[in-house]
Amino acid sequence: MVESDIRQPREAFAAHMVEVESEVLERPERNSVGGWPFLDDGQEWPECFCGERLVLFFQLDLPPELGPFGGDHLLVFHCRTHNEAAIAELSDDGRLVPRYWDAPQEPYPRPFWRVLLQRSATRSLAEPEPSLRARALTLRSFTDVPNKRGKGAQTFKVGGAPSWAQDPEYYQCACGADLVYVCQVPEDMQFAIHPGQPEQPDGSATDAYVLFLGNEVYLLACPEHCDPAAVWPVNQN
Repeated sequence: MVESDIRQPREAFAAHMVEVESEVLERPERNSVGGWPFLDDGQEWPECFCGERLVLFFQLDLPPELGPFGGDHLLVFHCRTHNEAAIAELSDDGRLVPRYWDAPQEPYPRPFWRVLLQRSATRSLAEPEPSLRARALTLRSFTDVPNKRGKGAQTFKVGGAPSWAQDPEYYQCACGADLVYVCQVPEDMQFAIHPGQPEQPDGSATDAYVLFLGNEVYLLACPEHCDPAAVWPVNQN
């Protein structure tokens, strides 16, 4: 057998598929679409630059084996009125600009989202997210084996390998640490809303909201936890 005929085993990654349950939640759950946000003491419900409170799209406890983020509580917020793709701004040294989670986001003066990694979120807020139908999330472990192009499973998941709809993107936090992939939301994933909620501009449905125009979203976070909001949402389609 010649060397070119030898197939090298592909690297496998531990991952957890995130499944949305059908039952509507009636009480706080740490893993949920919408629902009651679990925030660290002193952390307020984030607001958009427009003054409107951001929609809690989902939250979940990250599995202990997820490297520097194991045990963190991840929350993803996004404005229901402002709906765009995120565009990274870099400093002259190639890093993301200081406080990139608050930096201007063309054409807006500040981002229209907030992604938080909370480390001491033991209690939920008393009020649930009013826009989305609250549903439980279940994490199921699986082995993510990238394909020949090095891309992992294209699904809602934490850990594993990104499926990269385009070329891989890598960023360095303003603090100097290389951002690490944490979570992926598939393209055009819809989050069901309560009847009577306003339609999302540039959304894909009248009865649901999407994140970042429905782009595939890859959350890259600072392993040094330099700030709870030190997470960059890469968008691709």
